[in-house]
Amino acid sequence: MKTTKDKIMVGLLTPLSWLYGAVTGIRNWLFDTKFFREEEFEIPIIGVGNITVGGTGKTPHVEYIVSRLAADYNVAVLSRGYKRKTKGFVLANSKSTPEILGDESFQVYQKFGMKAHVAVCENRRKGIIELTKLFPDLQLIVLDDSFQHRWVKPKVSVLLTEYVRPFYKDKLLPLGRLRESMRQKNRADMVVVTKCPDDLMPINFRIVSKDLDLMKYQKLFFSRYEYGALKPVFTDDAPYQVNLNMLGPEDGVLLLTGIAHPRYFVRYFRNYPFKVKVDHFPDHHDFKRADIDAISEKFKSLPGVRKIIITTEKDAVRLAFNPYFPQSLKPFTFYLPVTVKMINGIDDKDFIEELKSAIE
Repeated sequence: MKTTKDKIMVGLLTPLSWLYGAVTGIRNWLFDTKFFREEEFEIPIIGVGNITVGGTGKTPHVEYIVSRLAADYNVAVLSRGYKRKTKGFVLANSKSTPEILGDESFQVYQKFGMKAHVAVCENRRKGIIELTKLFPDLQLIVLDDSFQHRWVKPKVSVLLTEYVRPFYKDKLLPLGRLRESMRQKNRADMVVVTKCPDDLMPINFRIVSKDLDLMKYQKLFFSRYEYGALKPVFTDDAPYQVNLNMLGPEDGVLLLTGIAHPRYFVRYFRNYPFKVKVDHFPDHHDFKRADIDAISEKFKSLPGVRKIIITTEKDAVRLAFNPYFPQSLKPFTFYLPVTVKMINGIDDKDFIEELKSAIE
């Protein structure tokens, strides 16, 4: 039941939501009528994005696509490099850092720098042109977070939506998390419902499929996360490996998160018997000295015989370069790797073959 305060807030935000919808609607209309031109390139481009603010799993799905196409194509990944401290086109190399590329792009480079080119540029058209100049034999570009950037028209557009909060149940900013009207879903060639629970029944897939109400030309897929074994954030300082099954009710874990929606990450650890304390920060948080000091104190106060810190892959990227992180905590700080897996009778090969068919 909504309180009086909630009703007042809705009343105040509703006009802003209408205004936001009008502005984004006019912008999309200008593209739809060709007043603004979407540029198409000879090189195939796969765009991965969403119409909500964060949390749908763009980076893991970009990594998933790159991991399966890099063996067959000369691939580049292009992102704007959110919250980086550089400007313009930057090609990742061995001297790159999260400050130069942004945490997500740096994470992709760490994983696939030997298999794919990784670059950032706030102007996607310029970034594509620069990549094709640098690498004339380039065969494919994957655009990260590209759905709103209509100046480039991908060969294949992959739209992501979160299972627990699909865009058809959301509202436009600032009332909800939608960055544009749900009708824009029709621009997607593929829609992936992400972060699905492990125990979905066939009826759940049918309900979501019906509610999405996709066009006949659109392909629908469902995916979930799979978590790997813990890995040390600071590899040179890790004296031992930690298996979660080694930790019992007498042990304590501090979960450190700086991502948009940490509930999946936190929920994963609730199945284990050890004591859990959660320290959550905003998405892409830049950890200051005061933050690290507070984390150190929480770790010290954590109950248990054995104590460790577990963070996300994206947070691990930033923490590994954080100058304030104390040496004493480094041996006890780990991250949980995440990968994507297709479900509902569709295996990974089916999805990738669908992509290949669309770009060739």
